[in-house]
Amino acid sequence: MLRIEKQCSGCVTRLLLSGYVRSEGLACIQSALKDACAHTVLDLGEVTLVDVAGVRFLIGCEREGVELAQCPPFVREWMLRERAEGADETV
Repeated sequence: MLRIEKQCSGCVTRLLLSGYVRSEGLACIQSALKDACAHTVLDLGEVTLVDVAGVRFLIGCEREGVELAQCPPFVREWMLRERAEGADETV
């Protein structure tokens, strides 16, 4: 299950994600990102599970300028491995 809480403050939009970042929830995150301000932050502090599609999505978000805050170490490590393997280029 994925929960998204949106906070707007001036020109910054913060999306607090909690639960699972998996392929079936990515459309919801993308929708929330479309309505975001110029500076967007994905707060991953309460994310407990991701799948490969979620990791690749987060890599793409970061590449597009979205800040990843409180990224769990296991997610960051997986992102680094995916980048090293060149898998992020397909996102």
